[in-house]
Amino acid sequence: MPATTPDQPEPDSAGPRRPASAADRETVRITVREQETVRLPSQRSRPSRGASPGRPARRQRRAPLPLAVAVATAWAALVSYLPVAAVLGLAQFAEETGSLAGAARLGLAGWLLGHGVPLDTPTGPLGLAPLALAALAAWRVSRAGVHVSRAIGARRRGTPAQALAVAGTVGLGYGVIGLLAAVILNTGDVSASPPRAGLTLAAFGAAAALVGALRTTGALRLLARRMPAVLRDGLRAGVVAAFLVLGAGAGAAGLAVALGAGDASDMLGAYRTGVTGQAGITLVCLAYAPNAAVWSAAYLLGPGFAVGADTVVRTTEVSVGALPAVPLLAGLPEGPMGGAGAALLAVPVLAGMAAGWLLARRLLRADRTARWRSVLGAALLSGPVAGLVLGAGALVSGGPLGGGRMVEIGPVAWQVVAMSAVVVAVGAVIGAAGTRAFTGP
Repeated sequence: MPATTPDQPEPDSAGPRRPASAADRETVRITVREQETVRLPSQRSRPSRGASPGRPARRQRRAPLPLAVAVATAWAALVSYLPVAAVLGLAQFAEETGSLAGAARLGLAGWLLGHGVPLDTPTGPLGLAPLALAALAAWRVSRAGVHVSRAIGARRRGTPAQALAVAGTVGLGYGVIGLLAAVILNTGDVSASPPRAGLTLAAFGAAAALVGALRTTGALRLLARRMPAVLRDGLRAGVVAAFLVLGAGAGAAGLAVALGAGDASDMLGAYRTGVTGQAGITLVCLAYAPNAAVWSAAYLLGPGFAVGADTVVRTTEVSVGALPAVPLLAGLPEGPMGGAGAALLAVPVLAGMAAGWLLARRLLRADRTARWRSVLGAALLSGPVAGLVLGAGALVSGGPLGGGRMVEIGPVAWQVVAMSAVVVAVGAVIGAAGTRAFTGP
């Protein structure tokens, strides 16, 4: 029997052979192509790596929330405690016998003080928290919030409720660590209230962990999208303005300490603790450098700050008495600035103008026809936001430094809030309006 081809159909035994039409040839070709396509292996049917054929892939295991919180908070507390113990031991503040136990206990006192827990000492209450240590601890607890969020599988797909749950559990664990630290500390001369320590560190840990959890879970972006645009832009511009003012204060404080380097060197040499002890004292002063930046920002804004009861340091008035031999205080002005003080008051206005300029540029980049109402509304809102941020910094940067006349150190928070809100708002409106007028359509 002759072989058939795709162009010729099989002969029919019931009738004579007929030639294949064009429609028959097209049907045969489509059938052959479909058969060839079916024979090709499918990429989706391949088994995943690590899973045997016919079995589902294993799900990623998630750590229990209590275990993740315990590990993350303990590690955060340890990492922020060790530098404090090393610095205070280096400064030779543990004068009992220079023992390791004394240095460790003194480091525990400094660690609690860095979180804002006041201490009871033989010379009086001590509540002046070193903000550099507070920033280190906040960073580590924020990372704990990040790690816990990842451990429970909420990375980039979590909700605000999950972020709050992570922050609450981390804060609870951190508060337990603070309570235990205060109990251990009370075995020596320096003591702290265990309930106060537990509550303070719980609030500190919850706030810091919430920042990390919101960013990791993606809830922060979700909340920002739900927020009104004017409010979102005003919050961003206010925070930027506040940090610009703090940067200006840090620069002014550094310049003042540099100009008084001779007096600072004499104070440092008066301790007679050797090179190692002087290095430790220098590191302690660096731990309080952010406090000095906040005080200097309050000085530039106008309210100024106090370095003891019934004292004031402003651009128009300087009234101080006897000061402790601390090298960081060598940069204090000796008197009012006079005409130069008015020029210094323009620095926060320039910071607000820079924040307003950045705000308007961002809005115009997103929309060349940005409305005046949106630009000026966000600029006005940046003033109160900056005031709240700077006021919070002023609140946590002060505190008592022993008994006697040093029970009052730092700026008055409400004065900083009021002055910075007005100054930043005026500067931001000027900067934003000028940018919108000259670069807009």
